[in-house]
Amino acid sequence: MNESAKSETPLLSLTALKKSVPGGRVLFEGLDLRLDRGEFVAVKGESGVGKSTLLNLVAGLDAPDSGTIAIDGVALGGLDDDARTLLRRESIGFVFQAFHILPHLTLAQNIALPLVLQRVNGEEAMKRAREMLASVGMEGRGEDYPRALSGGELQRIAIARALVHRPSLLLADEPTGNLDPETATRILELFAKAVRGAGAATLLVTHSDVAASVADRALTLTRGGLVNGRAR
Repeated sequence: MNESAKSETPLLSLTALKKSVPGGRVLFEGLDLRLDRGEFVAVKGESGVGKSTLLNLVAGLDAPDSGTIAIDGVALGGLDDDARTLLRRESIGFVFQAFHILPHLTLAQNIALPLVLQRVNGEEAMKRAREMLASVGMEGRGEDYPRALSGGELQRIAIARALVHRPSLLLADEPTGNLDPETATRILELFAKAVRGAGAATLLVTHSDVAASVADRALTLTRGGLVNGRAR
């Protein structure tokens, strides 16, 4: 990352975040992170430390106890619900650990959904959905329904859906947890290409050393915030 890029407004900025769970237990506090365009950052940590909670905070699906979150210079705390929804729809791709694939839609329709919400022409939306299917190794499966898929295949559909609208920020919760090593490597390469090719950024949380190894930076989430890991 060159110095001129570092001087720009970061794509994602987290400052002094604190988050507790019901009952008062603090998950983390004093958490700071800067994520620049084109960066791929992995966050590791044990179960229960708050990795998925961190992604929900960044996506505006949850609110911190204190601290600030800004995406491209816009503070989430200053937005109402409608504005946060619009920001997620236009700027964020989210790969959930639980997939959230809609069973009554075909695979192509599931992938095209973010484009439909952006009012992209139907023909163009389906064309891009089919391209994404091919990119995750499921070419020709667009008319299938989710019930016909394995867990690993559902994960690939979730990843394709997160990438199809070319978001500036990708948030991924254990995106390769259900995939075989070969497919996992291909998916991680897809993430990296999307990030570096489009000037976007990825924040990935994972238990996997292999997944973390593709990142520009690997950090560990602790109660006291993020601890620097390997950097390259």
